[in-house]
Amino acid sequence: MSGTSEGPTPATELNRSIVTESEILASPGAEFPEPVQPVQPVQPVEPVEPVEPVEPVEPAGTDSSRSPAPPSYRSVFTAAPLAMAVVDREGTVTGANAALADLLGRAQDTLTGAVAADLVDLASDARTWHAYRELLRGRRARLRCTRRLKHPEGHALWVRVTVAPLPSDDGGVLVSVADVSDHRALQARLRHLRMHDPVTRLPNRTLFFERLTTALEAESYAESGTGRIGLCYLDLDGFKAVNDTLGHRVGDQLLAAVADRLTRCAQDAGRARAGIPLVARLGGDEFALLVEDSTGTEQLADLAESLLDAIQEPFDLSGRRLKVSASIGVVERHAAGTTPTALMQAADTTLYWAKADGKARWTLFDPERNATRVTRQALASSLRPAIDRGEFALEYQPLVGMDDDRVHGVEALIRWHHPRFGTLTPNRFISLAEEDGSIVPLGRWVLRTACRQARDWQIQHPDGPPIFVSVNVAVRQVWDSDLVADVADTLEETGLPPHLLQLELTESAVMGSSGRPLQALEALSDMGVRIAIDDFGTGYSNLAYLSRLPVSVLKLDGSFVRGFQLEDRAAKASPADEVIVEAMVQLAHRLGLTVTAECVETSAQATRLRRIGCDTGQGWLYSRPVPADRISELLGTPGVQAGVGNP
Repeated sequence: MSGTSEGPTPATELNRSIVTESEILASPGAEFPEPVQPVQPVQPVEPVEPVEPVEPVEPAGTDSSRSPAPPSYRSVFTAAPLAMAVVDREGTVTGANAALADLLGRAQDTLTGAVAADLVDLASDARTWHAYRELLRGRRARLRCTRRLKHPEGHALWVRVTVAPLPSDDGGVLVSVADVSDHRALQARLRHLRMHDPVTRLPNRTLFFERLTTALEAESYAESGTGRIGLCYLDLDGFKAVNDTLGHRVGDQLLAAVADRLTRCAQDAGRARAGIPLVARLGGDEFALLVEDSTGTEQLADLAESLLDAIQEPFDLSGRRLKVSASIGVVERHAAGTTPTALMQAADTTLYWAKADGKARWTLFDPERNATRVTRQALASSLRPAIDRGEFALEYQPLVGMDDDRVHGVEALIRWHHPRFGTLTPNRFISLAEEDGSIVPLGRWVLRTACRQARDWQIQHPDGPPIFVSVNVAVRQVWDSDLVADVADTLEETGLPPHLLQLELTESAVMGSSGRPLQALEALSDMGVRIAIDDFGTGYSNLAYLSRLPVSVLKLDGSFVRGFQLEDRAAKASPADEVIVEAMVQLAHRLGLTVTAECVETSAQATRLRRIGCDTGQGWLYSRPVPADRISELLGTPGVQAGVGNP
């Protein structure tokens, strides 16, 4: 068969193939540290080196009258240490030097007449084969590529092949072959060092993300496998304490021991199912196990359980016995549509949940829980700007006298008209405002707006009894701002009398107050402002301490009032709830306090509360929280009928 045939020629004596870089790691002569676990990252077939631009080559003449090359050139060719062969236009070797024979492990006389493409594997891929044929036809200036050959003695041989035209009359080409095996081995060793953690000898973050990226490419799962991917993201609980108390050397020993156990778990999982999970150390005390072609959450759950059990077993390190635990975030999903960044974000979030839920456990990624977290983060980031944009508004719920059915006051309740999430009630964002400190400017806005509105009602209804406005105050407002000064400035600015302002603090915030909070409450009380304890009865109240606080109102938690409502009207009511509420009302009255019952929804509840002496009621029986103009309508009526303020 000639060297210019249209298809690849079969190999003769050498078994040649294009291989991945991972194969060189296993070849004899490549002395690398034995990996902790078999890691075979999918590598693309080594590309042919960029082919140099086509240069016009003057076809060699056919004038047979020219004399052959001087003998000096032939002697240089023969004695040169570089392996070379002269190849004619048909692709047949017309001459080869001893260096080439030694390199290929063949007798020199067997090279003449051989097909050059077979000797150095130029026909193994279409691109190189096409370039080689173009060069033989005089349409190309040079070809250079790297090939892996198999030596007759069994070892692998990496060579750099260069083919260039000869300036001779016959128009042949010169094939030169250089042994680059040592260079390739060095490259492989450097890559191994760059891709592996020196402490645990596991794949590092770089190799992990390389493998993850490859696994998420469409061609990796489109034609075979389950099309799913799983990840266990693991973090040791309390590892910093080990480093701080026993030193980093012991910490490194612990990390190496943990890596061994994780590797064994991965190998056991691989024997049970096709494919061994990739174990990697991502940094610090964080590890990851990547499961390609996962079969579902059950497989990941079993793997996570085995990891927890393995790590909880005590470690013996240099005579020390250590016991640690781990938290694991588990993610399992379809590979299609998933990116490495999205998968790692989900794993990191789930790991945080596992630690927040108590550590020493694994937690599966929950899309709904994650959506809530994302929404919470979105609200937190837009909370402060929303104050400046005027996205907040107040609604008011009446506090009605039990004896006269008259509106004695209103509680100001904030609403956030979010452009994306709609109208939000306080339980959706107040805790966020307390966390980031925006509760201080938000609280000032609520106080100023509510007091201004209360003063407007007083002006609009000069003949009726004035009503007070009740505003909720967070503990952080007391600590992070001068609440007394804020209240004084607001009252002066709006002209509202102090006795028409009531500040509500939760029972847990007020009971046991000392220092600055207590001083602030006393100063506000001295100013004439009413202080109310909200949700009274839900905490662990120190009743003896209650008499020392400058409190004027107790607001009974709605759970007590809801106990008054019977689902079965024929059943006899248990007197327990009524006895408890009556006792609290009597205690409050003896201390000179008034009592407001929350969550009054039925007339039967109102009747029983009135009978035991409760002063005011608040709830849907009278009105839902409504805009300020609806309160103005209620103030114009002699008494509040049931539900009159409801939409």
